[in-house]
Amino acid sequence: MSSFNNTLYFQRRITNVITTALSVCTVAFALTFLVWILWTLFSNGFSYISLDVFTKNTPPPGSAGGLLNAIFGSLYMVLVATLIGTPIGVLAGTYLAEYGKAGWLAPATRFINDILLSAPSIVIGLFVYEVVVHRIGHFSGWAGAIALSLIVLPVIVRTTENMLQLVPGSLREAASALGSPQWKVTTFIVYRSARAGMLTGLLLAVARISGETAPLLFTALNNQFWSSDMNGAMSSVAVVIFQFAMSPYEDWQHLAWAGALLITLFVLGLNILARTIFRPGPISS
Repeated sequence: MSSFNNTLYFQRRITNVITTALSVCTVAFALTFLVWILWTLFSNGFSYISLDVFTKNTPPPGSAGGLLNAIFGSLYMVLVATLIGTPIGVLAGTYLAEYGKAGWLAPATRFINDILLSAPSIVIGLFVYEVVVHRIGHFSGWAGAIALSLIVLPVIVRTTENMLQLVPGSLREAASALGSPQWKVTTFIVYRSARAGMLTGLLLAVARISGETAPLLFTALNNQFWSSDMNGAMSSVAVVIFQFAMSPYEDWQHLAWAGALLITLFVLGLNILARTIFRPGPISS
C-alpha cells in the first residue's frame, strides 16, 4: 500500500512539474512577442513624438504637421460611441441578471450578444455602411460612432451581467425584506456593490474601440482638416496610421509610427487603470 502511494505521489509530482513548465513556456512565448511589439513601437515612434504631434493637423506630403485633428476625431467618436453603448448595455445586462430569470427573451438576448461579441469589426463596419452611410449618401462621424457603439455594446452587456450575478442574493433579500421595491434594490444596492467591475468592463470596452480601424474605414473615413462636425467625414488616429503607413512618403510614415505608439500607450494605460484602480474587492454580504 505504501509503495502504491509513493508511486502515485511521484506521478503527480512529475505531472505537476511538466504542466507548470509548459505553462511558463507559453507565458514566456506570449510575453516575448508583446515585448517585441512594444520595443518596435518605441524604437520607431518615440523619436517622432513632439509638440507638433499634439498641436498641428495632419499635413500634406513633404510638410510639417501632427495628429491633432486625428486625436480629436478619435476621442470625439469614442466618447459618443461610449455614451450610446453604455446605457443600452447596462440596461440589457441588468435585465439578463435581475429580471430575465425565465422565458425565452433572456437566452435569445445572450445568444445574439455572443454573436455580436465575436463578430469581426469589419463586418460591423460594412453593416453600418449599408444601413447609415449608403442611405444618407456620405461618410460621417455619426456613422463611425454608431459602428464603435456596436462593438462596445456586447462587452458592456456581458460585463454588467457577470458583475451583477456576483452580488450575493442575501443583499437583495435583505433590502427587499425592508420593503424596498426591486428597482430600488437594483439601483442602490446591486449597482453599488458591482460598480467596480462594471467600470472595469467599461474601460476595457473603451480600450478595445480606441484602436479600431476597419469599421471607421467604411463609416467615418478620414478628413485632412480639423472638423468637429459629426455629419461629415472625420479623421481618426487609427485610419491615419493605416493610410500614412501605406504611403511612400517618409514624413507620413514617421507620423504613423508616432500615432501607433500613442494609441498603444493610451490602450495600455486604460488597461492598467482598469486592472488596478477599479480592481473589484471582496463583496461584503
